[in-house]
Amino acid sequence: MATDEPFQTDNTGLGDLESEQLYLEAANILQKLQLDKPVEEEWSLDDMEAHIEENLQDQFVQEALTQDIDLAQYSEQIEEKLQTNEKAFVQDFISEANNIANLHMQITSCDKILESMDHMLKNFQNNLANISNEIRHLQQYSAELNIKKKNRELVRGQLTQVVDEMVVPQSMIQIIMDTSVTNREFLEQLHELSHKIKFVKEQSFHDAIACQDVQEVLEKLRIKAISKIRAFILEKIYQFRRPMANYELPQNALLGNRFYYEFLLTNDRQIADEIRREYLDTLSKVYFSYFKAYSSKLMKLQLDDKPDKDDMLGADDRPRSNLSFFSATARPNLKQRATVFSLGNRDCVLKQELEAPIIIPHAQQKIEVKYPYEYLFRSEQYAILDNCCREYLFLCDFFMLQNRTAPEFFMDIFDKTFKLIYKGVETYVADSYDPISILLCMHIVYRYQVIANKRNVPILNKFHITLIQLFENRFEIVMKANIDSVQRVEPHKFSSIELNPHFIVRRYAEFSGAVTRLNEEFSNEKISTLMTRLQAEILNLILRMAKEFPQRKEQLIFIINNYDLMLSVLTAYTSEDSPECDAIKSLLRDRIDEYVKEVLIPYFSPLISFVRDSDQLLSDGNVRQLENKLTAISKLFTGDFKKTFDLIHNDVIRSFPSLKLSQPILKEVFTQFLSYYHEFQRLLSTNTNLKTASANIPLPNLHQLMVEIKKFKLPFDSEQFKPRS
Repeated sequence: MATDEPFQTDNTGLGDLESEQLYLEAANILQKLQLDKPVEEEWSLDDMEAHIEENLQDQFVQEALTQDIDLAQYSEQIEEKLQTNEKAFVQDFISEANNIANLHMQITSCDKILESMDHMLKNFQNNLANISNEIRHLQQYSAELNIKKKNRELVRGQLTQVVDEMVVPQSMIQIIMDTSVTNREFLEQLHELSHKIKFVKEQSFHDAIACQDVQEVLEKLRIKAISKIRAFILEKIYQFRRPMANYELPQNALLGNRFYYEFLLTNDRQIADEIRREYLDTLSKVYFSYFKAYSSKLMKLQLDDKPDKDDMLGADDRPRSNLSFFSATARPNLKQRATVFSLGNRDCVLKQELEAPIIIPHAQQKIEVKYPYEYLFRSEQYAILDNCCREYLFLCDFFMLQNRTAPEFFMDIFDKTFKLIYKGVETYVADSYDPISILLCMHIVYRYQVIANKRNVPILNKFHITLIQLFENRFEIVMKANIDSVQRVEPHKFSSIELNPHFIVRRYAEFSGAVTRLNEEFSNEKISTLMTRLQAEILNLILRMAKEFPQRKEQLIFIINNYDLMLSVLTAYTSEDSPECDAIKSLLRDRIDEYVKEVLIPYFSPLISFVRDSDQLLSDGNVRQLENKLTAISKLFTGDFKKTFDLIHNDVIRSFPSLKLSQPILKEVFTQFLSYYHEFQRLLSTNTNLKTASANIPLPNLHQLMVEIKKFKLPFDSEQFKPRS
């Protein structure tokens, strides 16, 4: 809606220009507030219906329709309200014209102030940009200065290090030229000199001119240091040639100054090779002479009496005066004599004495103590082991040898000594007929081989293997000689053979037990094969000697006694479950079973015959013959059968002096008898004819027999009385 009436303005306090501007602004506001007249458009019928539907949704239209108001009248009312409100609005606006004018002036003033501030801020922004550029430039310049500073510091540090490593201080010159080699300061300055020589040599490859200023001084110091070190090491090497009382001191002194040889090796290889050759030549002679003298003096302590070729297993057991070796004088702790084939306490050389201090010959000669060979051999081998281990480790450390070069240098030193030791052992072994001593020496080498490997000195393995082969071959020769001696034994040439264990079997039992014990830790297939052959010959000899007895019972007694002796000795040396014991147990069990049946025949032959032949006679229907045997059986028990039991008891005890053997055999005998008698009673009770025939024969029952047998204090089990095959 628009109005054509002019605005009534109050020009009080306002200029014409300002009034005109105020009027124009009010007109513009009113024009904006004036409702636009609807543009007449062409309406279609469909659009009209849609418009009507849309207007019907209006709240005021719906309210008018519900109240039945005339729309034309309602429209005029609305129009009048709008005109009234419009006039009130314009009047309010005019009344506030002064305030609006003041507001306009204030806004204009603020715009000017803001414009000046904008100009000032733009200038400030430009100044900040300039300052930022200057700061960035200063940062870049500072970074450049920092890099230059670091580069100069780095160059300075490297130059300082180069100068420090090149410059030869006066203190170094004075100490190397004047100080003794043994002085600690000399060693410290020698390290510095070695470093400077190496550094100058490296720099000279880069054509460093400064190296020329110090090369002459360093060369003089190098020559002087080499001269003093050479004299010092040679002096220590020559000390080895003096008496051996202070043998370890030169080596310890060299080891404490191992850098001396390293300096020579780095700066003068020719002098280093000279030192090495001199050490090799000196130590080779020293060790050779030392062990030659030591072995010679050691062998003087050996027992004068030793086994010879006549001391074989099959040799006759006549008393001999030269079997006094290994007596109480051999070692203070040996209280009893031992034979050639008995171990006794000789194996202590493998236990308590294995790493004991070596024997000092002159000290033992003063107290006139003699030793068996294995003790002397142990002392010699322990000395060579100890010296070789120490020397090998010293060579690797002092001469800086590698795993490939160290064995060669070591063997150059000890080759003559090893040959000397081997020759001495070979001389003894070639004439030795003491298999226990040979075996002990072999096991000493076995154990020292283990010790050498634990000390990281495997170079001795070849030497030890050579000694083991030497002892093994000699042991084989001695064993074959003993086997031949057993094979050559002719039992009929013995003046008498008793039922007790034979002395040859006793020798073998002791010897077999000794070998078995020694081979438990380090088994040897060749030795086991030889012992198996020897055992077979001994068992064959026992059977051949048993044939010298006319009665089978005596033969069995002799065989059982010898088998029991072998088993007892083997059990004392090894466990009862060992293969050697199992083999003897099986043989002994078979002979005892045969003896049990054989010993009852003289006393209860009719009873045994009755039980043994009953099955055959009953199957043939020949009961009459069994009835006839009942008479003979009745005679066995009509008398005092208790005396018969006493005779059996005495017979077994007398045949087997060892209660450990006789008691089990006696138990087996009575058990077998009760088994026969139990079967006898069963036959009588199951056969009618036999039962009738035995009705008038007084026979003891099984309980009465057991009561009498138990008087011998033998434990029995009822299951044992069942018939045996």
